[in-house]
Amino acid sequence: MRKATSIITIIFLLANIKGLAQAPSSDSLAKKHQQMMDIIMTKPKYPIKTIGVYLYDGYQTLDAMGPYETLAGLSGVKVFFIAKHKGGVRNQRGMTVQVDTSIDKVSSLDILVIPGGAAETYMQTQDTAVVNWIKRIDKTTTYTTSVCTGAWILGATGLLQGKNATTNWYRAEERLKTYGATFQESRWVQDGKYWTSAGVTAGIDMSLAIINDLMGEKYTQSVMLNLEYDPHPPIKGGSLKNTQPLVKDMMTEMYDMGMQPLFKKYDKN
Repeated sequence: MRKATSIITIIFLLANIKGLAQAPSSDSLAKKHQQMMDIIMTKPKYPIKTIGVYLYDGYQTLDAMGPYETLAGLSGVKVFFIAKHKGGVRNQRGMTVQVDTSIDKVSSLDILVIPGGAAETYMQTQDTAVVNWIKRIDKTTTYTTSVCTGAWILGATGLLQGKNATTNWYRAEERLKTYGATFQESRWVQDGKYWTSAGVTAGIDMSLAIINDLMGEKYTQSVMLNLEYDPHPPIKGGSLKNTQPLVKDMMTEMYDMGMQPLFKKYDKN
């Protein structure tokens, strides 16, 4: 027993001596601490203080909430919701969010986020007050962005004319063409100050790309780790490229039933 105890003691002492020998010096610890502080205190490429997410009845939840949560990872910014009129705004499923800021109270933003939806989103393209407000706000923004079919609203302003853009997969090229934009099948597309994303979850990718543009890779990784954003879907799918044709056709027909009557009624082309 004594011999066994002595061996354990020797191993313990050797382990501690080895640990001491490998312990970082105070200089290396100070250097590491400074490197971490450099990440936290990264100076953005552009000064971003205000980020507004425009909500309207019928918006798709994650289109708005994904960028809201992701862009909130920027230090020193105010991220808030804006609606045509303050009060309760319902998402596609009927969940109500209290919005305390109306468009008539917002004259400038550094980043504007326009989420998508379905029929209600298309009707936003016909709302002159909203379209004109977006055009006014765009004069002040560093980034004007859309998620999913939010590109339809942005397109209705004329701001995507001659631009490359993306949107929800549903008749994407056809819809963007009506606004004079060129469709690119990508999770997100940047053309100057205009950033557009594909459907729903792609708004998170776009938001991370904006953070990377502003703050660099290490800061962006810190935001991703905070969100634990490392998607691994259980099966292949989620885009036109990797979805079975029958499933794609089924979804297109389902969307057509709700959207084609509106397109025929309101489209000018």
